[in-house]
Amino acid sequence: MKNILYLCLLVCFSQCDVIDKLTQFNIDHQTEFTVASTTIINTPIDINTPDVTTNSSSEFSNNDTRADLIESIKLTSLRLRIKTPSDGSFNFLKSVTIYIDAEDLDEIEIANLSDIPDDDLTSLSLDTNDNELKAYIKKDSYSLRVETVTDQTISEDYVIKADSRFRVDAEILGI
Repeated sequence: MKNILYLCLLVCFSQCDVIDKLTQFNIDHQTEFTVASTTIINTPIDINTPDVTTNSSSEFSNNDTRADLIESIKLTSLRLRIKTPSDGSFNFLKSVTIYIDAEDLDEIEIANLSDIPDDDLTSLSLDTNDNELKAYIKKDSYSLRVETVTDQTISEDYVIKADSRFRVDAEILGI
């Protein structure tokens, strides 16, 4: 009898994992910011992005859920790519840290990368934090603050595109 109970519990938990995977989906957001030409190095420079519209209600609806059924939203990747200049690289960057902010919420760090090598990279994948971002993504919009530290001067503005991917986990059948 005890073995049957253990077997039933094992089947239930393994099925719950399968169902739980069905209630997870990704939301992708993009924004751009400009790193202005500068002769200042080794000093943090703050750059604010335009507000990012979340469209969270429609994203939730497209995935057969609602805002009140969301258990968790976490940033799983944040990638920076140079849009202009076309021949630019991230050689000028020493480090980058990105923060998220939304109305009535505190600003928190969500991603960073330090000791960026001078390898002519045109794309960077940042290290993401394990912060809960549900309150930010459920808002109509949020903004990002990018803190950069340069280790080389740059003679022209760099337009950087930021691609963010958030993992959403909704409740199973509303429970």
